[in-house]
Amino acid sequence: MDTFWKKIGIVFKDPVLKRRIFFTLGALVVFRLLAAIPVPGIDVSTLDKLINSSQFFGLLDLFSGGGISRLSIVMLGVGPYITASIIMQLLTMMVPSLKNMLHDDGEAGRQKLSQYSRVLSVPLAMIQSVGFLILLENQNVIPHLAPFVLLVNVLVVTGGSVLLMWIGEIISEFGIGNGVSLIIFAGIIARLPGVAGQFAAGFLASNIPIYLVGLAVGVVVIGAVVYVTEAERSVPVTYAKQVRGNKVYGGVSTYLPLRLNQAGVIPIIFALSILLFPSIIGNFFSHSSNVMVATYATQLLAWVSNQWIYGIGYFILVFLFTYFYTAVTFDPQQISENLQKSGAFIPGVRPGDSTMQYLARVVTRITLVGALFLGIIAVLPLIMQGFTGGTTFAIGGTALLIVVSVVLDLVKKVDAQIAMREY
Repeated sequence: MDTFWKKIGIVFKDPVLKRRIFFTLGALVVFRLLAAIPVPGIDVSTLDKLINSSQFFGLLDLFSGGGISRLSIVMLGVGPYITASIIMQLLTMMVPSLKNMLHDDGEAGRQKLSQYSRVLSVPLAMIQSVGFLILLENQNVIPHLAPFVLLVNVLVVTGGSVLLMWIGEIISEFGIGNGVSLIIFAGIIARLPGVAGQFAAGFLASNIPIYLVGLAVGVVVIGAVVYVTEAERSVPVTYAKQVRGNKVYGGVSTYLPLRLNQAGVIPIIFALSILLFPSIIGNFFSHSSNVMVATYATQLLAWVSNQWIYGIGYFILVFLFTYFYTAVTFDPQQISENLQKSGAFIPGVRPGDSTMQYLARVVTRITLVGALFLGIIAVLPLIMQGFTGGTTFAIGGTALLIVVSVVLDLVKKVDAQIAMREY
């Protein structure tokens, strides 16, 4: 406890660290103010029903920080930027020139890829804004939009998304933590009072033991998320001894940390984007004037609304995307080459191809545990929703994973800043 208060004292005494923290808080306040500015002409009751009955709009509302529920000018949140980043990361695996630029140019290559992601997020934001506005118009949430009014609204919503992307970038540069993650985190935290109110109402009006079990499961899940997020497999690494003159260098033993869940929450986001795409198509064409198209769209919505089909598909996609994203972000060959160039080796494993195969085998095994964990966390809210019959737990797993991951990352970065100043 004394160490905790000592760190708090350092935070408020150090002018640079204090300025970074207050800059981050100020930027998040600006984000919340933007999320409260609505597009005019909204049918609030129809919008609430749509969000409560749709997993798709519930997830969008989660990542936009309540922007969808208010139909604000930042209704898209940082979704287009996240999608663009995922696309660029996938392209680095499929396009040799991008992969070489990332590996050969180092930090400069990563900055170029980040710039490409920013540019790509603009057309993605425009496409998404057009689709959402037309979809909301079909659902009678907003009135019919004339072409010019639609164009203005698309530009406003796209500008709001780009503005949030810029706020996230300046938080990362001048504040503390990852700006995009903190924006999503702030949106989730802003929804806590409403979710707590729904939970309390259900707790008082329904079967109390069921909600107590749900609360206990939530506590256990938080502990499991913290444990798996921090868990890592330590691969021993030894640096070979080198004799230079009369001195001996090297011979140091260390370890290579391989995280159990290297993909984070990205597989869940990506799986939901793929799985909920039929819901977009079904909702979009269910009000079509063509009877056959409307019939097929209604059947598609009924099919994807089946909890068994949705849950099984969700789990499988999260499991597969965890392996896929880990393969994109973790390159055993590059790590093997770096170890060999620095005169390091894994005890009992020959340098070169043997080291690469060993690392690939270890990562495959630990990713199995991480993928199963993410899949269970993803479908657990659906299981809880089936037991309780309420929508309070509908997207709780994803939100919980994001909150815990962001808090842990933020604490580590604050500790790093404090340790640097103490040193």
